[in-house]
Order: sequence, then structure tokens, then C-alpha cells
Amino acid sequence: MEVIKSFTIDHTHLKPGIYISREDKGFTTFDIRITEPNKEPAVAPAAMHSLEHLTATWFRNSKVKDDVVYVGPMGCLTGMYIIMTGTYTVQDIRKLTIECLEWILMQKEVPATTAETCGNYLLHDLPMCKWECKRYIDRLKNDFHSEYTKLSVKLDDGKVFADA
Repeated sequence: MEVIKSFTIDHTHLKPGIYISREDKGFTTFDIRITEPNKEPAVAPAAMHSLEHLTATWFRNSKVKDDVVYVGPMGCLTGMYIIMTGTYTVQDIRKLTIECLEWILMQKEVPATTAETCGNYLLHDLPMCKWECKRYIDRLKNDFHSEYTKLSVKLDDGKVFADA
């Protein structure tokens, strides 16, 4: 089997920032990396769930709403993916993400947190979500990273897969 591109990123050197994870078939997948993998705690599940609801709500109501395909958390809980159509740069998404996070900081509640509207409506934490947003805004403004460190992966058949 081929190694998935995101598994070729050296997570031991990955810093919080915004990265282009994939560009194919007219879509761009942006890696919205909130915490430093394996060096900082991941975002708590309840905070990430609230961040997902709020980020999806903001992006799907923003000026780019027609280009938003998907907004959702990474399984490792160190960030989110935003998939877009159109031609957006990392800097475009950085600006939009900061606008979104600043909007989140003003919110008094998380949308769609009833049993009818959410599959796990009790798993939310707006205060911790806001704490993560404040920290991430500071990182996006003052210590921005957008270039992946690549990792070579040896496949079962002995071939080396390296995405240069």
C-alpha cells in the first residue's frame, strides 16, 4: 500500500501554524495545526468539539462559504482540516482563521448543542475552546509556521517513500 502523504510529515518538528496538506482534484486541504504534536497536550476533546462547531459555523457563513467543503478535527486532536475549492493561499487561510478565532472569542454559546442537532451534545467546553483560540491567535500572529518538515518512510517492500 502507498503511504498516505500526511504520514510523511515529520511530526517531531511540526510547529503550530497553517500548512497545505494536499492539493488535488480542485481541492486544497489546509492543516490548521493548533498544538505542537507530541510535545504539547492535544486539544481536549470537549474543547475541540466546540471549536469544530464554531469554526464550521463561521466558515460556512463567511465570505468564502461557497468554497468551503469541509471543516473538522484531526483524529490526533492537534488541529483541524479545512478543505476548500478555489485558489487560497496559506496567508489567505491565516487571515480567515484569525478572523474566525476572534469571532469565537466573542461567542456566548456553541451552536447546535442539543440531542437533536449533535451526536455528542454533552461533549463541549466553550471556556477551554476560547483558551485554545487565544493561544493559537498569538501563534498565528507572532510565530507563524507554514512549511512542513518531510520524513522518509520505508515501505514493507523495502522502497523508500519520501515526499520532497
